[in-house]
Amino acid sequence: MELLFALKKLISLFIMPLSMIILLLIAALLLFKRNPKNSFRCLLLSTVLLIASSLPVISDLLMAPIENNHEAFTRASVPIDYIVILGCGHVTDAALPATSQLRACSLERVVEALRIHQLYPQTPIITSGYAGDDATPNAQVVKHALIELGVNEQLIITESFPKDTEEEAELIGNRVKGQNIVLVTNSDHMPRAMHYFQSQGINAIAAPASPWVKDYYGEKGWRYYTPSSHSLNKTTHAWYESIGRAVQWLKTLFD
Repeated sequence: MELLFALKKLISLFIMPLSMIILLLIAALLLFKRNPKNSFRCLLLSTVLLIASSLPVISDLLMAPIENNHEAFTRASVPIDYIVILGCGHVTDAALPATSQLRACSLERVVEALRIHQLYPQTPIITSGYAGDDATPNAQVVKHALIELGVNEQLIITESFPKDTEEEAELIGNRVKGQNIVLVTNSDHMPRAMHYFQSQGINAIAAPASPWVKDYYGEKGWRYYTPSSHSLNKTTHAWYESIGRAVQWLKTLFD
């Protein structure tokens, strides 16, 4: 299982936009003397891919349909039994507070969960996420961040073993089945997460955090039509989630 998980991550890494651009540039260098025509084609394709992936207008076009599946959480029409924060990432550093150890995606989820917890202050929070290459599970670091932000430690439950969203749904599902949960993850990740949790028979209410695309139909300045590293990152996330949803759909064909 560990080998399969690592292989899945490795394959996904190589089919990301930046990885493909780098591979095309390497191919262009290797073919430069032996096959100049194909070398130029690789160079041209990598340039087009880089520019297109870095344009805000393209990255928003790819990301908006993914994020538009779920609206921001306000208040639920049913009692809430748990708030669930899905894992993302961190770097353990004893010199820093837990909030500063979290990657941006984890911190964004913590902020959204904290906002919801203020609406339901007695509701337990489940944090999730394994350690990966770090010494400490992400679930534990998120727990410490919540405590630093004022959440009662007695209300926080950790699930430190799930390696991905599918495992989170399976393990957390055993605890929350038959109850109402608010599911907190990033907006682009929410469609996949909701599918996994609902397939476990869990009554999950989406609470998408930190959407990439804001005011999609609003007026745009000239920078919206120029390349940026932020847009390349947004395109990468959109591509990753699109592939993840495709794999998720393929799995349903064999269940």
